[in-house]
Amino acid sequence: MNFLIYGANGYTGELIAREAAARGLTPLLAGRSREKVMSVAEELGLEYRVFGLDETEALDAALAEVGFVIHCAGPFSITSKPMVEACLRTGTHYLDITGEIAVFEAMAARDKAAKEAGIMVMPGVGFDVVPSDSLAKHLSEAMPDAVDLTLAFYGLGRISHGTQATMTMNVGKGGAIRKDGKIESVPAAWKTREIDFGEMKKQAVTIPWGDVSTAYYTTKIPNIKVFTVIPPAQLKMLRMSRYIGWLLASSPVQAILQKQIPEGGPTLEEREKGKTFLWGKATNAAGDSVEARLFGPEGYKFTMLTALKIAERIIGGEFCKGFQTPAGCYGAEMVLEIEGVRREDAS
Repeated sequence: MNFLIYGANGYTGELIAREAAARGLTPLLAGRSREKVMSVAEELGLEYRVFGLDETEALDAALAEVGFVIHCAGPFSITSKPMVEACLRTGTHYLDITGEIAVFEAMAARDKAAKEAGIMVMPGVGFDVVPSDSLAKHLSEAMPDAVDLTLAFYGLGRISHGTQATMTMNVGKGGAIRKDGKIESVPAAWKTREIDFGEMKKQAVTIPWGDVSTAYYTTKIPNIKVFTVIPPAQLKMLRMSRYIGWLLASSPVQAILQKQIPEGGPTLEEREKGKTFLWGKATNAAGDSVEARLFGPEGYKFTMLTALKIAERIIGGEFCKGFQTPAGCYGAEMVLEIEGVRREDAS
């Protein structure tokens, strides 16, 4: 079973393509920019296709050549719909590297259609949300009657152009938590708290991370919050966005902000030196709780490794039909198969 990497000319898509080729895999590469896609494909000795997601005939033809796609071209709030619709038409498994709550919820609504098509729809096969989803699953297994789940992460480092573009597009939209099973909007930087990541303690702030959506499907825990550590200047901007979010989200300001985003992402040296730290706590109605930590490589390297781990599982015939979360289908232990990942119980 071969696969397609769409957006192979983007920062993360190219990382995944290069590692896939290094492992002897031969994915079909695709994207909108002929010059960029061709350059990567020819260097790696791989076949390529050039088309936009609005070119339905070309999109369907490319998907018909493969068993699944790793969709890497964001912002996924715009690009995921045409890609997953094409996957439903062609019977092709769908993976992406999104972190957007709205995309996860939209994909969850495709569960029935995906099952009828006999395919797996699994958004978030990168750093967001594989390690945190696996940690959530581990905690829920240790505390089956948990009613509250808190997750936190630290150490993402420098982010890519695509990630920053998506974050900029969503500025001013506030935060999100899950309360009593439903996703609720809250102000940006709604809560802060100290998190013990094992090697250090850091002040963290709530963010609308993908697990607000996915951890519920994985664990059925009804109350979920996600925290991360951000620089003081960024925290100040988040708090200001409560009052000027409408302005930051306006088209003229967005055009200015988007033009200022630099190309590329972390260097090879930064990816190799970087580390990520995750922490989670599950609590039941009686107030009993369990905690655990997860340690892993830099975020983009983590994404590359988890996306290909899941790709190799599918190639081996391991997949679950319908909408799926990574740990929901492959369990809490799969992440421990990733190079450089370890977990410890901290209760």
